[in-house]
Amino acid sequence: MVRRSVIMGCGHYLPSRVLSNQELAAQVDTSDEWIVERTGIRNRHIAAEGETTSQMAIKAAQNALKQAGLEAQDIDLIIVATATPDYTFPSTATQVQAGLGITHGAAFDVQAVCSGFVYALSTADKFLISGSHQRALVIGAETFSRILDWNDRTTCVLFGDGAGAVIVEAQQGAGQLQDRGVLSTHLRADGRHVDKLYVDGGPSSTATTGHLRMEGREVFRYAVTYLAEIIEEAFTTTGLTADDVDWFVPHQANRRIIEATARKLSIDPAKVVMTVENHGNTSAASIPLALSTAVADGRIKKGQVVLMEAMGGGFTWGSALVRW
Repeated sequence: MVRRSVIMGCGHYLPSRVLSNQELAAQVDTSDEWIVERTGIRNRHIAAEGETTSQMAIKAAQNALKQAGLEAQDIDLIIVATATPDYTFPSTATQVQAGLGITHGAAFDVQAVCSGFVYALSTADKFLISGSHQRALVIGAETFSRILDWNDRTTCVLFGDGAGAVIVEAQQGAGQLQDRGVLSTHLRADGRHVDKLYVDGGPSSTATTGHLRMEGREVFRYAVTYLAEIIEEAFTTTGLTADDVDWFVPHQANRRIIEATARKLSIDPAKVVMTVENHGNTSAASIPLALSTAVADGRIKKGQVVLMEAMGGGFTWGSALVRW
């Protein structure tokens, strides 16, 4: 028997304010047609004034706990993936811990931008299978609206705010592919590409928060190649193929990237969970938001194989294969 990290439940939260392409077109030189054609995005949610990353993360966590039939005190590990924390320190995870009334266990943040949730899930998996912890709350939460240059039409149209969470529990399995739980995770990074997607500020460099900057065409070019490679690595490790995947839940950055990656891997378009149209790119929150959406509407079911992947600034990228 071996320990496996099984996803017991998921939940999400989206701010009430919806910002449409039409509204953006009234603020910057763009149009609904231009945005939809290039990104597939029509709407995105924007955090209210005073609404923070930790507040959204707490609400997503509460929904995940409810869906899993668990209490906050059942959690002994909290990992929050975010590039937009409440504070430089302490971590957003400690604010979530306090908000849930938990006073035991460990809590920390992971910063891998859009790859953050895959990085956080992989990290939680290592803790759980080691035997050091029993039940983890893994959250992706972002308020990217606070680091956007709202005069830059090439970036401000892409991103939104939100949070998604999963509860992951260590369970005994037979060590076979039929076991529920995390089957494999693969993480990569290449810091030489910092100038292609970054924020031009930080405590030690400018003492400011800064704004997001991106070379969109370069990011697209690298994304399709890197993501296909990391998924092929997951298939090689597990012995599974694209045909074995029930649902492909990619980072929701851009419809074109998602479709190009699926084509390169011969994944049936009907198996792709896509929420970018109404959420925009929510960075580390995008995969758990999409997971929670697909579980809530009945698409993702127990026992199915779910493939996740993401690439973010740095570059960082990664994949996770999970039997739900």
